[in-house]
Amino acid sequence: MTVGCSVLLHVQHLLGIGHLQRTLRIADALARDGVRVTLVSGGMPIALLRHPAIDFVQLPPIRAYDARFALFDGGGAPVDDALRTRRGDMLLAAFSEARPDAVVIEGFPFARRAFRSELDPLIAAVKEAQPRPSLLCSLRDIVVVRDDPARHRVIAARVQDDFDAVLVHGDPAFVPLDMSFPAAPEIADRLIYTGYVAPPAETAPVALAPNDGAHGVVVSAGGGAAGKTLLDTALAALREGCCTDMPWLLLTGTNLPETDVTALRNAAPAGVAVERFRPGLLGVLRRSRVSVSQAGYNTVLDILAVGVPAVLVPFAAERETEQQLRAERLAALGAAELVPESELTPGALAAAINRAIMKRRPVPLTVERGGAARSARVIAAMIGARGGDGFVAAAREGIIAQ
Repeated sequence: MTVGCSVLLHVQHLLGIGHLQRTLRIADALARDGVRVTLVSGGMPIALLRHPAIDFVQLPPIRAYDARFALFDGGGAPVDDALRTRRGDMLLAAFSEARPDAVVIEGFPFARRAFRSELDPLIAAVKEAQPRPSLLCSLRDIVVVRDDPARHRVIAARVQDDFDAVLVHGDPAFVPLDMSFPAAPEIADRLIYTGYVAPPAETAPVALAPNDGAHGVVVSAGGGAAGKTLLDTALAALREGCCTDMPWLLLTGTNLPETDVTALRNAAPAGVAVERFRPGLLGVLRRSRVSVSQAGYNTVLDILAVGVPAVLVPFAAERETEQQLRAERLAALGAAELVPESELTPGALAAAINRAIMKRRPVPLTVERGGAARSARVIAAMIGARGGDGFVAAAREGIIAQ
């Protein structure tokens, strides 16, 4: 059914790279099923592996430097109307070239409102096309929307008016959407939970190998743009005597400025490795005594896959609540230790690390992790049902069809 079909995906990452990684995994799953895929990315170019058949379109990049989410172009200048117009024209050209059977927009309308200048025309083009492509929202398990019922109603209305379905890349048994978006019941007929979008080789929990503690303490900062405080505090905890008998590995992420990386290397005592990125992170975590990290989507998937004792310090600057909610759920279920960012000190971090190590094995927690393949099946089912009733019913059947 899917061979010869075409799907266009739009994704915009700003601080970290989680949105792009998740979308790439879905794009890869579609391509493996024989679907022609056009992936349009609006963030900074990142060298991530992807299926060779994916047609990748890089828009003039827009990025943010911190949680205030002020927008800048690739050279660091504030975004202007000319850049927005150029991006919008390129996106519509990609749509016209791909002639997709389905369009998948990551985040919008729950997030990325600052990109309406390019997304609204894309949605209008979808609605005007004959035959009309299916239009789907690809959504993280937890959304960040201000606590404003009127705003929630606007989002729900936009979903009802324009979108055929919302693919929620999470597990409702762990975190249902209404925990972060109270208006979820208003769009229940559009919601399809796909499970978490894990790497292809990690669609099921990994058995924990015998732990020789080869990597001791692994401190990772995700994409790195918002992880400097955690890395600095971890080094301070080590200097104050935390786990001095173990090797430490600090992973700064690709987005931490080079000056900060250099400063960390200069400050690191003997026995501490400071690296931007480590291939095969799951293997590293599997041979570690404890993981210390923020609570981003992909980071938590890695921790749960391996079952390593974990300390979570969720990113919570400005109005960010996503990581806090995810970390609180894990802590409540006994799967991790939690140190709120507002309470982060070397002493508090050291105490949490020691608690995690003393547990040796966290409480096992299994979540649905085959979200990439399930998303591809849902999209294919909706393409097959295009032009008739029962879009979501067909898609839900597609989740369980093998």
